[in-house]
Amino acid sequence: MRVLLTGGAGYIGSHTALVLLERGHEVIVIDDFSNSSREAVRRVEELSGATVRLVEADLADREAARSALAHVEFDAAIHLAGLKAVGESVEQPTRYYRVNLDSTIVLLDLMRERGVTNFIFSSSATVYGDPQYAPIDEAHQVGVGVTNPYGWSKFMNEQIVRDAQRAWPELGAVLLRYFNPVGAHPSGRIGEDPSGIPNNLMPFIAQVAVGKRERLSVFGDAYPTPDGTGVRDYIHVMDLAEGHVAALEHNAPGVSAYNLGSGVGSTVLEVVRAFESASGRPIPYVIEAPRSGDVAETTADPSRANAELEWRTTRTLADACRDSWNWQSLNPAGYGA
Repeated sequence: MRVLLTGGAGYIGSHTALVLLERGHEVIVIDDFSNSSREAVRRVEELSGATVRLVEADLADREAARSALAHVEFDAAIHLAGLKAVGESVEQPTRYYRVNLDSTIVLLDLMRERGVTNFIFSSSATVYGDPQYAPIDEAHQVGVGVTNPYGWSKFMNEQIVRDAQRAWPELGAVLLRYFNPVGAHPSGRIGEDPSGIPNNLMPFIAQVAVGKRERLSVFGDAYPTPDGTGVRDYIHVMDLAEGHVAALEHNAPGVSAYNLGSGVGSTVLEVVRAFESASGRPIPYVIEAPRSGDVAETTADPSRANAELEWRTTRTLADACRDSWNWQSLNPAGYGA
């Protein structure tokens, strides 16, 4: 299958590209490199022994995207392109809505013009808002209590996809609701390379371990959890990448939503201890006041994906910490090294 992978030079995109190539698919990456690296694509080619067709364009720019893809044929699209920092989305809401919504609309229009009906969308567990129960299944309400423009953009995109499919019944669309991606490829050649201060827990911990940052801030220690710190569901990025390929290969007309998570919750301090064990280095931390909008626990019920996509996670938090440390220690400056 010829797969158009939007945002394919990013963290999740590069790992997904590698799994696609290993499964025998052709990969066309479209990326504007605003928060990604050509070096990631080069390393994917190195690891796979296959060639990636690379298209540079801003997918949210209709004319630029149309021109860049004019002579590019593809059979399916995995849509990962977009902005993803929760805090930044609060500071720059209109930018987040423009980029995240326009890129989806442009891609769906291009697909309909070409009769391409296999569409996989990168959504998020943020669409569930403040969870009413845990673990969260796909029957949980969405779009209620969403706390930031990033989460709203994912919720709105899901609605755009559903409306597009009603008007175009041949379309098969899968909404993949990620929980917390962590880890790296075990080779240490590709991994998460955040620009500036990391927005997520594990890359921040990794930068503390490698000496790039002094200490970790832990926001809140009085939640009703085993040690008072927040519980999240961490999924290894390789399991997540395999989930995309499973969705691609099982897709059918209609719209389906699936949680991609491990089903196992870990507290912040459990992640800290696991990373200390993996790296052999202490992770200094300080307890700070809870952040507005944070919740005590967010864990996935992945049973629908297990049953219908024949997919399940096979890697543990310890594996993710080992692979993340391997990536960070081999690439202390990320892809800039």
